[in-house]
Amino acid sequence: MKLLIGNDDGILAQGVQALANALAEVGHEVTVVCPDRERSATGHSLTMHQPIRAERVDDRFHSSIAAWACSGTPSDCIKLALSALVDSPPDFVLAGINHGANVGTDILYSGTVSAALEGYIEGIPSVAFSLASFTSRDFEASVEFALRLLKQLGEHRPTEPMLLNVNIPPVTGDRIAGVTLARQGVRRYTDVFQKRVDPRGKTYYWLAGEVLEELDDEPHKADIPIDGIAIAQNYITMTPLQSKLICPSKLDEMRGWDWLKGI
Repeated sequence: MKLLIGNDDGILAQGVQALANALAEVGHEVTVVCPDRERSATGHSLTMHQPIRAERVDDRFHSSIAAWACSGTPSDCIKLALSALVDSPPDFVLAGINHGANVGTDILYSGTVSAALEGYIEGIPSVAFSLASFTSRDFEASVEFALRLLKQLGEHRPTEPMLLNVNIPPVTGDRIAGVTLARQGVRRYTDVFQKRVDPRGKTYYWLAGEVLEELDDEPHKADIPIDGIAIAQNYITMTPLQSKLICPSKLDEMRGWDWLKGI
């Protein structure tokens, strides 16, 4: 299959190199276009007011891989690749493997998910992969599952564009509890801005904080686990996503309001 891979950790990240090289080694045609530096938590931002540059990278990937380091955001990378760097659309757009989980409301900030979302917007089936740890560098189980998933998706090609968010627990393969479909939960943090002073005496702030809890805002769907909770139980989670943010229930409710009342 023809695959386009991006990420938000940057072209030097171990996760994307492990994924791309493994896919190339089993015979897939792989193109990699990643930010030239760390661009995590940039969401779906695009570069509008300055040029985007892309340079070939020849020494970090399998010899069959065409790899590019891009000055733009994760979404820029996929958009540029599809418009200018690949000669025909790929069968799948992949993002990752990300360093750190992308679950709950973190999905809204994720550059990894946004890279995959860009492929989905362009009508291409897309998958975001994340290893649920910022410190682990063992991507073996993540790569193994990605290979299995791509094989299944290749055998059962989606009939319409899909966006799948996959998170893998940071444990060895023998400790993975299983694979489950999961709902997007609500993740609450204790957001703390640490006040600091730089060497020139200027004040700056550094965002810190920790996860407080994983909330279930749809308890009536308890038969499908929440992504953040399932990951903590060592399950690989798969969550289908979409680009539409509209809330149908609120739309139906507001249609009955008298918008001219009181004017």
